[in-house]
Amino acid sequence: MTIRAVVWDVDDTLFDYTSADREGMRAHLAVEGLLAGYGSPEEALGRWREITDRQWARFSAGEVSFEGQRRDRVRVFLGAELTDDECDAWFQRYIGHYEAAWTLFPDVLPALDALSASHRHAVLSNSSITVQEHKLRTLGLLDRFEVVLCAAELGVSKPEAGAFLAACEALGLPPHEVAYVGDHPEIDGRGASEAGLLSVWIDRGTGAARAVGEDVCRRIATLAELPALVRSDTRFGAPSTFR
Repeated sequence: MTIRAVVWDVDDTLFDYTSADREGMRAHLAVEGLLAGYGSPEEALGRWREITDRQWARFSAGEVSFEGQRRDRVRVFLGAELTDDECDAWFQRYIGHYEAAWTLFPDVLPALDALSASHRHAVLSNSSITVQEHKLRTLGLLDRFEVVLCAAELGVSKPEAGAFLAACEALGLPPHEVAYVGDHPEIDGRGASEAGLLSVWIDRGTGAARAVGEDVCRRIATLAELPALVRSDTRFGAPSTFR
């Protein structure tokens, strides 16, 4: 089975979102004078992450718009009835600190370089094109990808099969000729597998490990393992890096 293209997740796959969000929010809360209301910065950051995950789930389920989930994150976190403009202004102040902490994982450029001549590349994210194209451009990666697809514009999000199939359609390839690389074993790993793609879970240790079987996705600990994986017949008897 020949893999001709790799479709990539962005956050915590190519880009160290967890660290940038943590450091950006820590700096933002300090400037806003909000850390005093918590026992520690970690407590404040934990609450922000919990609220973010809950509101993001609402967006993924189609219950709220991309902008709406951002505003609701701010309202819930601050416990205040703010206008949309007030929420947007607060979030934009956070974005300034967040973007200052942006960085790629060190294994990203070597992996992309190793696969640049042999495989086509695209992005599929549960964010918005405006956000992710800006991020990829800032990080110097945008030109590496033929297409960038995001849930906010597609109207369907991972782990729904339609999101992965839209990426395959954009590349003009059948699912079995496409690999998907993402950091979440369920949203990315199981979702891609059930859509018929070669599913690769990059386990960066940024969240709790979830029970996924070798028949669902291939687990790698570094993108240095990816070139050999996508160049081999991984689904029919080849050695797996799942561990």
